[in-house]
Formats: sequence, structure tokens, C-alpha cells
Amino acid sequence: MTLEDLGFSFEMETYIQSAGMSDFSIGRIMAEHKERYIVKSDDGEFESEITGNMRYTASGRYDFPAVGDWVAFSAYDSNAGIIHRILPRKTILERQAIGKHGEKQIIATNIDMAFIIQSVDNNFNINRLERYMSICYASNIEAVLILSKTDLIAHEDIDAIIASLEKRGKKITSILLSNLTKKGYNHLGSYLQKGKTCCLIGSSGVGKSTLINNLAGKDLLKTSEISVSTNKGKHTTSHRELFILETGGILIDTPGMRELGMTDSADGIESTFETITRLSSQCRFNDCSHTTENGCAITEAVAGGKLSNETYDNFLRMQREQQWFETTMAEKRKKDKEFGKMIKSVLKSRKKNKF
Repeated sequence: MTLEDLGFSFEMETYIQSAGMSDFSIGRIMAEHKERYIVKSDDGEFESEITGNMRYTASGRYDFPAVGDWVAFSAYDSNAGIIHRILPRKTILERQAIGKHGEKQIIATNIDMAFIIQSVDNNFNINRLERYMSICYASNIEAVLILSKTDLIAHEDIDAIIASLEKRGKKITSILLSNLTKKGYNHLGSYLQKGKTCCLIGSSGVGKSTLINNLAGKDLLKTSEISVSTNKGKHTTSHRELFILETGGILIDTPGMRELGMTDSADGIESTFETITRLSSQCRFNDCSHTTENGCAITEAVAGGKLSNETYDNFLRMQREQQWFETTMAEKRKKDKEFGKMIKSVLKSRKKNKF
């Protein structure tokens, strides 16, 4: 397997030369297991860890490798290596870290396309879809909606789902797919091209692992049925992992995500809610909050039935989350800066007293 099969590009080669990293081997992170990484290169796979300097100088999770990253590493055994540097990331798919205020969690990196998978039998939810779309668009990642398990409901119910998407104004390419009958698989070929990386995101139980197994033609991942007691998917994927298909496409599988908090990028929300973004330019006030002001084009559209209440409510909810995260992140940076100044002051004082 060559680096090109893994998605390596001419731009990366140029960067490696200019950064003086030609003496290192180059590989891509295939999986992560408690800060031990599987790195794949044209010489094979290497179980690797980062250098002590990388760990010491890291200011947060962003400074650690993630699945999809390109890294400069050195092999010291037939299947072991040390990671020295992370190459610049083309795209970063991220969400708000669960339970950690003002912090982000990287889902995967260097992604060309995201498959948002929702099953039509019990998982379809437009509000959640808008969240997935927002995190993709925030990183300039194209998104395609895959409506899976179409063999489990009637045609008229599928038509109703498509109609609900149109009513909410969701302009996203949709593929109707059945992992059982393989209907819809022929539409995936144009996306699964050699060297192109697609990430699968969605809740547990929507068929991500089965889709990868079917595309690979073998059981790469464990699959599980929907829980009868909770009617929710079971977590069969416990970590992120990158797979190379024989047809040339690259797939990144991710654990099911029920929580999807917004980060500090407003661009993704603006792109997801195109109609609202367009209407906002017609508001009387530039700083319109789109809630109680007179002359708000958005609230007028809701009142006139031109914009659905569901779309409007979800937009406000996600916008508040984004603004809250932005404020929390700014406060965290301020505290970190003040703490850094205090440490410098203490060290300076100790040095002065020493003499």
C-alpha cells in the first residue's frame, strides 16, 4: 500500500520538504487506544506513542494525534514507532467535549466527506440532523445524509420523511439505503474514491458498522441489534478507526454520538440554516437577536408561516449553545493566562530570592 492510497497529497510532500522532516517516515493514524496509536505507512503498521517533548509541551487535546492525522514518526522495531510531529490538518471534525466546559473534542481529522447516518425506523430526527450538519459545515466538510434501514418501513412513510426534510428547507443530498437488500449502495461509489476520506457519524444502532462491513466485503467490525428495552442502539464501536477499502475509498468509523454540543464556530450554524441567515440581512437592526425586536424579518417569517417554528426554535437553541461556549472558552483562556502570569511571577520571585 502506498501513501497515496492513504490519501497523501502533493501539498503534504511540499510541507514535509519545507519543514525539514524528510528524515522521518510519514504515516496516518488509523486508530487510537489510550494514547497509543496505530500508524500506517507504506512500510506497514506501527504501534506508536508520542515523544516526551510532545506530551510535555501539549497545551490540550489538540496537540495530541487523532484518527485521520498525518504524522512524522520513526520506527525502532518491525512494528513499533515514535511519533514526533503532527502534520497540518486540512479539516477537523469536532464537538463540544462532554462534561468539560469550554473544551472541544476532536472526532476525526483530514476528512473530505461526512456521511450523516440516521435510520428511518426509529432514529430520524431533523433537529439532530441540523446539529450534525452544523459541525460538518463549521469545518468546511461536505455532508451527505444516509437514511438507513429503509427495508423496515413502508414507502409512504419514507415519502413522509423526505417531505419533512423539504418542509424544513434542508438542502442536503440524501441517499436511501438498506444494509439488508443493499439498495442504495450504487449511489455511494461517487463518494468512495481512491485517496478520499469519508467519516461516518450518527447515533448507535443506525447501521454504521454494518455499512462498513458490507463495503469491505468482510466483517471488520462487530455489529449489534437495537435494544428491545430502550429502543436505542447499543455501542458496538468503542473507538474511532480508519479503514481502507479495496475499491480505494477511505472510511472512518466513529462511536455513536447522542450528545452533540456546539463549539465556538458560528459559520456552521449559518450554513445549516440558510433561510434564516438570508432573512437576518433584512432585519431592521444589525444587532437583532431575532427574538423580540420590532422589524425582525425572521420572527415575521415565523408568524407568517414562511418559516417553521421547529426550525426557528432549533436555530435559537443551537445559537445560544454556540454563544455560551464562546463565552466559556474566552473565560477559560483568561483564567489560563492569569494562571500563567502567576506561575511566572512565582518563578521570578524564587530566582530573585535565590541570589
